[in-house]
Amino acid sequence: MKKINIILAALVILFTASCEGFLDVKPSNQVSSEISIQNATDAQIMLNGLMNKMTSTSYYGRNFPMYADAKGGDLTIFSAGNGGDGWYYFNHSPESNSYSGYWSTIYNCLCQANNIISNINGLLADPENTEKEELEEYKGQALTLRALMHFDLVRLYGKPYNMDKSALGIAVVTEPVDAGAQLTRNTVEEVYTQIVKDLLEAAPLIGKGTNDGFINYYGNQALLSKVYMYMDNFSEALKVAEGIITSGKFELYTPEKWVESWTKEYGSESIFELNIKAGENDPGDGGLGAYYRRRAHGISAGGVFLASKYWLDLMGPNDVRWGIMDYDQSDEEDGTGRKGANYKYSGSVDLKGDEGATSTAVNIKIFRLSEVYLNAAECAVRTSDNTKAVKYLSEIAKRNPDWVAPATVTVEDVMDERRRELMCEGVVYFEYMRQNMTIKYDDNAFENSTNPPHEGRGQLANGWVTRDFYKTILPISQAEINANPNIEKEQNPGY
Repeated sequence: MKKINIILAALVILFTASCEGFLDVKPSNQVSSEISIQNATDAQIMLNGLMNKMTSTSYYGRNFPMYADAKGGDLTIFSAGNGGDGWYYFNHSPESNSYSGYWSTIYNCLCQANNIISNINGLLADPENTEKEELEEYKGQALTLRALMHFDLVRLYGKPYNMDKSALGIAVVTEPVDAGAQLTRNTVEEVYTQIVKDLLEAAPLIGKGTNDGFINYYGNQALLSKVYMYMDNFSEALKVAEGIITSGKFELYTPEKWVESWTKEYGSESIFELNIKAGENDPGDGGLGAYYRRRAHGISAGGVFLASKYWLDLMGPNDVRWGIMDYDQSDEEDGTGRKGANYKYSGSVDLKGDEGATSTAVNIKIFRLSEVYLNAAECAVRTSDNTKAVKYLSEIAKRNPDWVAPATVTVEDVMDERRRELMCEGVVYFEYMRQNMTIKYDDNAFENSTNPPHEGRGQLANGWVTRDFYKTILPISQAEINANPNIEKEQNPGY
């Protein structure tokens, strides 16, 4: 069942009104005096609202996953000017295409998470409170979501931890702060330290039920495993990932069920997904599904991004995952050739959506068991356990019936399988950055009057993050610098 309703969303608007100035990193603590959490029911309502806010098109509802998809080489554009060009061509500056909505929206979410945690801490300090277990559950969820927000921000604005952890990341915010605060950026290492701290503190507070529509213990662990992997702590990352795999709480889709799974909410692989409800937070023509499906297929626009030749060539002809792809606008005459349109976030190629909702009200899957298996496979490679690497990789790769397991799994094997499995799920670019791998771009896939060939880009080569391509991370917007002069000297290098 869809979790968020209009009444709760209205209450949350009241709760978050004082946080809307967070664009200039000036969060308010006025919420404590305006509306405070009085009991566990209030805390659940506010968590509903926080996750509703996370489905904004400026965050998980579109722009955050599209950032990693558009930049990761597995997508190209058919014609310029339809939206998203700035992501694809790395056209960023502090004054334009800074995509400052990431900063403002995610920090607004952080503001709300901190107010939830602060209010719950106040209630837990009362020795006569009879709702300790429920309140601790909601505190653990809010801590986990706070960790996720810091993780997302630092990947957008900071260099990879394993390349330069002393570089500036983002401002760590863990308390409601005074409205006049002018915060400065922490190092990447400090951000990751706080992320791990929050996740470790939260884990024992959260129940181990699947808890559809809310973050659960295994969502916390999926994030922790991924964060450890981004820190090159592969042994701990593998240990945590295997705890999820062996828990028995989740089950991989069989090859026969994989395509159908996209028409379902909270399937057997779904560890954490954000709820999208028709008539409430449905993004319509502006959502993920619209940008990835064929142009004007059930909507007025769409078709911004298409699969690149590099992704198409990666797929075996009998791979079941072709079932979520359909012909794109470059093949509109007969629809028999290029299957470059992705329909994961339309539910199916015939626009089923999920659970009978509109074809654009499809839940956003943040953590799936498939990704946990792939992360475990890589960590096994990097800790020299080839037996486990083959085992975990094979469970995902067998969705291509022609796949033959290699005698020795490499990190490149795992990366290729990530690309096949997690296409259009907001993963691949961050993985390339973390692993310092070469990205190839299909800039010249289509030569037409509105999208002439772009010369001189081609690929991002090894070493690009630390050496010669500063636009691989975003600038702090000029509006943010104007509002908070303290971070002017902290602009990312090159901008």
